Amino acid sequence: MIKSWMVIGGVAFLVALAANVITPSDRQWFKRLQRPRWLTFEGAIPIIWTVIFICGAWSAYIVWEKDPGSTSTWLIMGLYLLLEIVTIAYTPVMFKLRSLKVGTILGATGFIISALLILAVLSISGWAALLLVPYLLWSPIGTYTTWQMISLNPQDA
Repeated sequence: MIKSWMVIGGVAFLVALAANVITPSDRQWFKRLQRPRWLTFEGAIPIIWTVIFICGAWSAYIVWEKDPGSTSTWLIMGLYLLLEIVTIAYTPVMFKLRSLKVGTILGATGFIISALLILAVLSISGWAALLLVPYLLWSPIGTYTTWQMISLNPQDA
């Protein structure tokens, strides 16, 4: 029998693969953009997001195991999925549209969804809610960085 953690992890992994639709010209566009001088940790961003996604999947697993298969649990799983889709969409959508405003909007949308998700799971499991806090803390940093890049690259807003 397939375990719930396998399904949750598999879905998270498959959604994350969608970010690989970036072309070399998309990467070139982003590489040439100016960044804020205080952005000294850009190399750590993939590691940070990996930890955040692991925490999110673990949170979803905890919620699922509390009441597997119920309608409310399925709705919450949909919210987890929506959060991951919006988060993963940030890079390919912003790169394809070459729009930092779109990236900022997607980042802010992820923050709002994560706050709603925390509220939804808090009554189910404090641990599940706590595992979503890294997203809630990091997302505004990424969103603010993208927003700051708009003023440094107004032609790519």
